[in-house]
Amino acid sequence: MKRRTLIAGVSAAVAAPRFAGAQRSRVLRFIPQNDLNILDPVFTTVYATRTHGLMVFDTLYGTDGSFRASPQMVEGHVVENDGLTWRLTLRDGLRWHDGERVLARDCVASIRRWAQRDPFGQALMAATAELIAGDDRTIAFRLNRRFPLLPDALGKLPTLLPVMMPERLARTDAFTQVTEMVGSGPFKFLANERISGARNAYARNEDYIPRSGGRPEWTAGPKVVHLDRVEWTTINDPATCAAAMQSGEQDWWEYVANDLVPVLRRARNVRVEMQESTGILNVFRLNHVQPPFNNPAIRRALLGAMKQEDFVIPVAGSDPSMWRVPTGFFTPNTPMANDAGMEVLTGPRDYDKVKRDLAAAGYRGEKVVMLIATDPAFVKSLGDVGADMLRKAGMNVDAQYMDFGTYLNRRASKEPVERGGWSAAMTALSGLDMATPAVQAILRANGPNAMFGWPELPRLEALRDEWFAAEDLAAQQRIARQIQLQAFEEVPYIPAGQFFQVTAYNRRIRDVVPGYSVFWNLQKDG
Repeated sequence: MKRRTLIAGVSAAVAAPRFAGAQRSRVLRFIPQNDLNILDPVFTTVYATRTHGLMVFDTLYGTDGSFRASPQMVEGHVVENDGLTWRLTLRDGLRWHDGERVLARDCVASIRRWAQRDPFGQALMAATAELIAGDDRTIAFRLNRRFPLLPDALGKLPTLLPVMMPERLARTDAFTQVTEMVGSGPFKFLANERISGARNAYARNEDYIPRSGGRPEWTAGPKVVHLDRVEWTTINDPATCAAAMQSGEQDWWEYVANDLVPVLRRARNVRVEMQESTGILNVFRLNHVQPPFNNPAIRRALLGAMKQEDFVIPVAGSDPSMWRVPTGFFTPNTPMANDAGMEVLTGPRDYDKVKRDLAAAGYRGEKVVMLIATDPAFVKSLGDVGADMLRKAGMNVDAQYMDFGTYLNRRASKEPVERGGWSAAMTALSGLDMATPAVQAILRANGPNAMFGWPELPRLEALRDEWFAAEDLAAQQRIARQIQLQAFEEVPYIPAGQFFQVTAYNRRIRDVVPGYSVFWNLQKDG
C-alpha cells in the first residue's frame, strides 16, 4: 500500500494545478502496460509508444475491425495508369498542434522517414519511382510496379506506426528519436507534466476535426473525444495496480496480470474483458551478430529445447482457452498461418539430445547473456523461462535483470557480451504484428536494418519479396509456407507460443473502441 499511496500522491501533486475544479468524469486515469520510455512511434516497436503515438499523431488511413484500410487524414484517393499512379487528397482543415496547416509536403517527408524503419514501408518505397507533393493537399505516388496494398501500408495497425509529422520534424534522421511532440491527433502531449518512470499526461486537442461518416473501429472512423485529459500512471507492481482499480484511484488497467484476473472479476466497480482478439505471440530472439548464435547450426539445435507450454502457462494460467500452442511464424487463425515445419516444435523434449546437437554444431560453453526485463511482470516471466530453457540445453547462461528502459537500451547494442552485449532476449508481440510478411518486422532478415538481433538471411528476404509480388491469396499462402520452412532452417527467432490478455475498466467507462487502447469515442460517467 505504501507504493500505491506514493504513486497517488505524486499524481495528485502534479495534476492538481492543471485541473483543479474540473469534472472528474472528464479525466481518465490509465495504467499502461509499461512506462513510456520512447516518444517517437517511428523509432520503436514498444506498445506504450504506439498507444502514445495514436493519441498525439494521426495517420493517412485507419484500419477497421475487418482489417480493411479506410481514409483517415485523407479525403480519398484516385488510382490511374493501370495502378501505377496514386493521388491522395488530404481532408480540408487539418492542423498541427502548433496551429500550422497540415500540408502534403509534411506527409511526403513523414512517409519517407517512416519507410526507412518499417518493413511494409520499405516494400512500398521499393515499388515507388516518385513520391511528391502535387500541391498543398495532394500526395502523389508514381509506382514502378503495382502496389495495391498502398492504403494498407499507410494505415497499418502494427508498429512501427506511419504517423504524420510536420516536415521540420519528419526530416529528422529515421534512426534518431524525435522528441518534440507536435502532431495533428486528437490529443496534445503535455511534456511539462511528464515524470519519467511515473507519469504522462495528455489534453484534448480542441482544434481536432474528426472525419465524418463511418463507425469507430480500431483506428478507423471518426475520432470523437469526450475527455478533457488522460493521465498515465506507471505502476510496475501488479498487486498495486489491482488495488488502485478496486479503490477507484485508476480507471483503466491496460493489461491485467493473469493471477489477479479473478480478484478483479469479483470487484463490483470493475469490468474485465478481452480487448484484442489476435493475442500476443512470444518471441525468443537470438543475436545473430555475436557468438554463439551467429552460428545457424547452433540456432537450429536450440529448436529442440523449445517447449512452448512452458512459456505461455506462467503468463496466462492453466486455462487452455487463454493460450495456444504450437505456434509457428504467423498468427494462428489468420490467412498466412500454416503447419509447415512445425514438427520441430512438437513431441517430447529431449534435452540430452539438444546438448549433443549443440556440441556437434560447435558450441563450446561460451557465455550466453540473457537479457530479462523486470517489467511488465509477464515479460519477466518469459525471460525466466527462457533462461531456464537455455540452462536445460546445457548452455552457460548469465541471466541479467534490468528495468524495461534499460532492457531496450541494452538490446540495441551489437557489442560482444564482454562489452555489454547480449545473446538472447524475450519479447512478446501483438498477433496483428505477426500476421503477414508485410507487417512482421521481427521476421525481416536484412542485416543491419533488421530489428534487434540483426539476422542477415538473403533467402528469407527473397521469399518475402516473392510474397509481395504474389497475384492472389493462394499464392501468398503458398509462399508463406516456404517462408516458415526457411525460418525453421535459419531461425531468425524461435516462436514461443501465443497467449491472450484481458483489460480492466472501471464500470463508469463505456463505449470503448475494440482493439488497441485508444481514448476517443469512450465516455466516463460521473
